[in-house]
Amino acid sequence: MDARRDLPWDVVGIGENSVDEVLLVRAMPSSGGKAEMVARHVVCGGQTATAMYACARLGLRAKYAGATGADDNGRLIRRELAGLGVDLAHVVERDAPSRRAVILVEESTGERAVIWRRDPRLDLQMAELPLADLTRTRVVHVDQTDPVAALGAARAARDAGALVTTDIDHVMPCTRGLTELATHAIFAEPAAKALAGDDNLERALRAIAGGTRATLVATCGTRGAVALAQGCCVSVPAYQVRAVDTTGAGDVFRAGFIYALVKEEPIDRALRVANAAAAISCTRVGAMNGAPSLEELSGLLER
Repeated sequence: MDARRDLPWDVVGIGENSVDEVLLVRAMPSSGGKAEMVARHVVCGGQTATAMYACARLGLRAKYAGATGADDNGRLIRRELAGLGVDLAHVVERDAPSRRAVILVEESTGERAVIWRRDPRLDLQMAELPLADLTRTRVVHVDQTDPVAALGAARAARDAGALVTTDIDHVMPCTRGLTELATHAIFAEPAAKALAGDDNLERALRAIAGGTRATLVATCGTRGAVALAQGCCVSVPAYQVRAVDTTGAGDVFRAGFIYALVKEEPIDRALRVANAAAAISCTRVGAMNGAPSLEELSGLLER
């Protein structure tokens, strides 16, 4: 990566953005049941937009490409990202409502349930990718929201010698292709198990590794994270915090991991940095709201 240090971007992200209505409830309602609402928050999120926001909070030079609606929610998302200096030159506006979600968060545990809606007109097209910038960054980060664009971005980045990280939280037709193109494929634990068809996480990662040279990472919630790198399985426990809202924790984990990649940290340290970033995010309501500063991250890592 030394030859790429003078490039204009540390990370370019391609994927989802959202405006979330977070409803804090006493307890999750059962089917047909009711729940008392404690508080309501309107905050910005979305997998890749949150990751780029968190990268910028950590001091990385970040660029985001995706589609928003030309509505108040779209303006809110763009304002939040621009406020941290995230480059939005390739964010496109559609004559459609921005993606939005209603998120129920249980007060006592921070666990949540997500109800979302994304208009198909928000799909990002290959022609809208910032292809030139994908060759001038150290890391390209993609989710699976726009599969064709994600695969195209990952392929262009690999051809240019950039690192490619992923946000894979469920299995889709594009999942194997993205995993093969990634240098660091980051899964939610259930997605890795589903892709491999094996409920044992280490076996699942080893099965997936048979078709790729990528470092494979799985986020495991309160248990921390696991990586399979060069045939060696590394497990790093989570930091213990009182969770207020787990929304966005996986996105912020990926930002912490990207930060560690840019700083050329070894894999065990990268998992530790990512776990710390995710832990801090769980102590606040909302996805982007949870992104830690570099000072907060360093403080937790030093404890």
